Amino acid sequence: MKLAVNVALSLVMLVVCVWAIWPDDPGALADAFRKLSWSSFWPYLAGYLALLAVTHFCRAWRWNNLLAPIGVRLSPARLLAISSVGFMAILALPARLGEFVRPALIRQKGKVSAAAALGTVAVERIVDGLLVSIFVFAALFARRGPDAPEWMMPTAYAALAVFTAATIFLVFALRWPDRTVKAAVAMTLARRFSPALASKLEEKLHSMIRGFFVLKDARNLLVFLLWSIAYWIANGFSLWILARGFGLDLPVIAAFATMGLVAVGITLPNSPGLTGQYQYFTSLGLGLYLAPSVVDASGMAFAHALWGIQVVWYLGMGAVALATRHVSFAEVVESRHVLEDPENAT
Repeated sequence: MKLAVNVALSLVMLVVCVWAIWPDDPGALADAFRKLSWSSFWPYLAGYLALLAVTHFCRAWRWNNLLAPIGVRLSPARLLAISSVGFMAILALPARLGEFVRPALIRQKGKVSAAAALGTVAVERIVDGLLVSIFVFAALFARRGPDAPEWMMPTAYAALAVFTAATIFLVFALRWPDRTVKAAVAMTLARRFSPALASKLEEKLHSMIRGFFVLKDARNLLVFLLWSIAYWIANGFSLWILARGFGLDLPVIAAFATMGLVAVGITLPNSPGLTGQYQYFTSLGLGLYLAPSVVDASGMAFAHALWGIQVVWYLGMGAVALATRHVSFAEVVESRHVLEDPENAT
């Protein structure tokens, strides 16, 4: 039933996003690809791929600093392999279910629960959200003016508020875990309708808070933040470089605003492979800085290329990781049990 609901949500998101990006004039999009000068495009593509490799490494390596405070030690090869498979799963599975794969692959019965490992992923997502929200807020605040769309600043404030609130939850959860958990469960109204479910939820939240321990470890937290900043900076510049390959005169700040809008947009229940969803939020960011005629042609060609390259990259890196001895397909299949019981899955 859980899987059916998630798949249904994913398919609904797919239909909505494909409808949103369907071009009024498909010929204009095809012309944009045909007019692309491949001889001058390759250097930009090479630069983009080099920065994509940097973002992949930073994104994977920083997890080590979240795992250390809960006593998890992975070899560099296994860390990169598990991370690559996890990133592939996030792309392939509906409704962000891929986020469970990495915690499931490192759980150790009697030592590290999947719920505690999932807590590290929660910290990762919240810190990412906060960094991206700051990028988006700064870029959109600089873009404000009488010609700016009405949705722009409310979106910036809302994104910043949501992730700031989540950060405050992390801090309170470490300082006053019992009170914070009880307050969080009370907000769900679960105790009113199902006391048993509320008790189970409290148990899971307490276990997950163990994954927040990095917030008490100043050294690992600082290193994690530095890796995260490097990851997002490389990500933003990679987008800017590829945009120039498509002849888009996109300022650097516009590239970071677009990157941020995409990052915020894909935190929603995702369509299969982020199809349509990724292109829609990319075009939304481009539309703040480029003329509609440019966005509908070269801009959408860029959005499709950006999405397609990343799909091939993450699926390819995940497949390579599965071919190594550091993670097996059987382990990934077994990780599905974490969706049902993240605390007790073995």
